Amino acid sequence: MKNYFITATDTDAGKTFVACAITQALINQGKKVAVYKPISAGCRREGEVLINEDALLLSQFANCQQAISEVNPIAFIDAIAPHIAAEKENLTISLVDIAQGYEQIKATNADISITEGAGGWRLPLGANDMNNNVFLSDFAKASQQTVILVVNMKLGCLNHALLSYEAIKADGLDCIAWIANNASSEPMTNLAENITSLEKLLPIPKIAQLDYFNDDNMSFSDKINLAAKQINVALLLDKERSKLT
Repeated sequence: MKNYFITATDTDAGKTFVACAITQALINQGKKVAVYKPISAGCRREGEVLINEDALLLSQFANCQQAISEVNPIAFIDAIAPHIAAEKENLTISLVDIAQGYEQIKATNADISITEGAGGWRLPLGANDMNNNVFLSDFAKASQQTVILVVNMKLGCLNHALLSYEAIKADGLDCIAWIANNASSEPMTNLAENITSLEKLLPIPKIAQLDYFNDDNMSFSDKINLAAKQINVALLLDKERSKLT
């Protein structure tokens, strides 16, 4: 199994949209794809289960028949930073629990797993028993996932993208590609120039440039299918083959 971790330059950058589109693009290539969103904040309660909309969307596009509790094992009602939500409930977010959830993903025997992060790369999870700060990136490091960076195309994205890429590389992980995502209905001023700058500054390929779909007559599924066709997944499939040979 090849494992990809989807991170972004900031929150509300469109990670879920991109993760769903990558999942669909890989399925279009005949792959069995499992998804994982280890942590979410901002849920509704259905019986004993907390449902996060992003996790639900991911589960609907994967093709491994995963339960929502498997896709998203750690969830909080309040739409706030997860470590603050955990503190309010007198809970601790454990890397051990996240890793155990990930083992269930690997047990699906999928060809590829797609893990969607939360927030940006350095999302805090709180302190561990040794009173050391823990981050979601620590899980990505421990599981040695390959990273794809979603760049939210807005003012400040050049700095955010470069700092995020540098942090990923400093953590010893392979960030193999980036995606330019227009997450807002308001287009970025000088969008083309900013993308050109990022293509020069980031030493990794851009595998997609996704526009904001402003057509209210299109369903979310229609938008994902259209976006999936715009993502060049050849690099992801090549990386997968190199692992198997």
